[in-house]
Amino acid sequence: MSWIQDKDTRYFVEIDLDSLKIIRCRFDQKQNLNKGRQNDPTVHILFLTKGQYNKLVSRCANVLATVLET
Repeated sequence: MSWIQDKDTRYFVEIDLDSLKIIRCRFDQKQNLNKGRQNDPTVHILFLTKGQYNKLVSRCANVLATVLET
């Protein structure tokens, strides 16, 4: 599946607050997101800039392989 990356793309990681581990690392169009609302109290969504996201993915690709959605 090919993901669209344009001015409406938002990059983020989801962190499990109980274990403090990243459970998802991805990007999506802002129209598809829940306006930053966090429905699950055990998960925190941390939004990143495109540069921060790309640096995280390039530095941690091996570790993030199980949670990285591309």
